[in-house]
Amino acid sequence: MSAGSRNVEITAVGSDRVFTQAQPLPPPVATYTVSARGKPPQLPVFAYLRKNYGNLPLRAIDSLFGFVERSTLYGGRVFVKRELSERDVFQLNNAGIGVRLPMSNHYVERTEYLDNKRLLAKYHRPGNSIICTNDDLAQWLRDDFPDYRLDASVNKNVKTLEKIAAAMPLYDSVVLPMSMNEDLEFLESIEDKDKITLFANAGCALTCPSKICYVSISKTNKGEESGPKCSQNLKAREMHGMVDFPLEPYIELGFHRFKLLRARPGSVTGF
Repeated sequence: MSAGSRNVEITAVGSDRVFTQAQPLPPPVATYTVSARGKPPQLPVFAYLRKNYGNLPLRAIDSLFGFVERSTLYGGRVFVKRELSERDVFQLNNAGIGVRLPMSNHYVERTEYLDNKRLLAKYHRPGNSIICTNDDLAQWLRDDFPDYRLDASVNKNVKTLEKIAAAMPLYDSVVLPMSMNEDLEFLESIEDKDKITLFANAGCALTCPSKICYVSISKTNKGEESGPKCSQNLKAREMHGMVDFPLEPYIELGFHRFKLLRARPGSVTGF
């Protein structure tokens, strides 16, 4: 066989039979963190992946993000119920797929963090991540739980090179707002593209002029009065439903980390 072949012929011990041993596949050109939003906890996680992301090879799925036990640290979406069971987490980690916990609440007190340390310790292992908006929380996690990857949430609204540079010392990766996908000149100017996550698709946040839901949901998840949760009835905007971005231009620029949402029923937005 040629030196460039990906298969190697071997002969079994004590046998004249020749087998072909497959070589490891090359790494995928793009990897995805995918949403577990709305997943019933009793639905096996790999059945969920086949149903919702069956077009992706499993080795391209880097992680799933979603709720485990209740926590006041959650942000981004209102906590209704658990989405990833303990068995789901075990099976994902055993398959080399990480779990990303959306601890992206804007408001975090030290005492609240201490109250959540038992939950944080439960899922603390290499390959799992915490999504953060609050920098104090990120620093406490860095000090106490060094095996977690820390992802700067889209809720931080990082839209400049200066903000990216400021986030890099604390965070392992930065998720850029969906709207930045439309500014290829800006994306090309980013130096450390390996630490940037772009959205592969987008929902209502793409055209939202205010994003008041993020702050409102942070308060709701703490059991506080939160006020309006959406600006749709307050400020006019274009509603495009779910939008899929063509990923080739981003891959050509050097990006390879993408976040993939799941369409809500009616495809008005994703989660």
